[in-house]
Amino acid sequence: MLRSLWTAASGMAAQKLNMDVIANNLANVNTSGFKKSRADFEDLLYQNLKSPGAETSSGGQIPTGIQVGMGTRPVSVQKIFSQGDYVQTKNQLDIAIEGKGFFKILSNGEEMYMRAGSFKKDSEGYIVTSQGDRLQPEFSIPSNTVTFTIDPGGNMVGMADDGLTVTAGTQLTIFSFTNPSGLLSVGGNKFRPTEASGDAVEGNPGVDGMGTVAQGYLEMSNVDVVEEMVNMIAVQRAYEIASKSIKTADEMMQMANNIKR
Repeated sequence: MLRSLWTAASGMAAQKLNMDVIANNLANVNTSGFKKSRADFEDLLYQNLKSPGAETSSGGQIPTGIQVGMGTRPVSVQKIFSQGDYVQTKNQLDIAIEGKGFFKILSNGEEMYMRAGSFKKDSEGYIVTSQGDRLQPEFSIPSNTVTFTIDPGGNMVGMADDGLTVTAGTQLTIFSFTNPSGLLSVGGNKFRPTEASGDAVEGNPGVDGMGTVAQGYLEMSNVDVVEEMVNMIAVQRAYEIASKSIKTADEMMQMANNIKR
């Protein structure tokens, strides 16, 4: 009887983690460049009371056997890198990637990658994130620049008020990974490469399968609120069912203990 108690408890623990993942998705529904997560689970070991295919005393063969499972456990929480919706901001330094790719920034001397493209200018004219991390490769916009444009291929051009070009020939590059789900989320919309993600591959937007860039747009979160709400209901019911299994197992043990009376 104790087996069912621990089996149901593992289900409750799994659904608790699942709920934590859903809550984080919903909390970041308006976070630009955010990618939703999904929890994956696997069943635990089985107690083989009778193996399928075993030979019986009469010379026959057992068709199915008796296997009793021990519950479930989380095996991964992976990022889903599907495309988010786009919002037009008309801000010159808001950049969205349409398709595959990441921006590279330098954060505390370490190369990080991100999808969020809400950039600003620092006191020296460099393009930086809200935390002051510089976009790589570094690019400084002169102070006399009036208009700054980026075409879908990543070519950046600045114009002065007299109509002369003050910056030209500067190329914005983006980066891709063989397995983006293997990137390590470190917060602040940033990802750190790992052995699972593979090395970053640099390329120009729109070339060799890379996405293009759109100036004046932001990519929003790819969280679908309706989908997450449905998942939340399913998690709540699964948690409730697991708790009822524990209650039922407890009542059965109580019945067994009361037989002597």
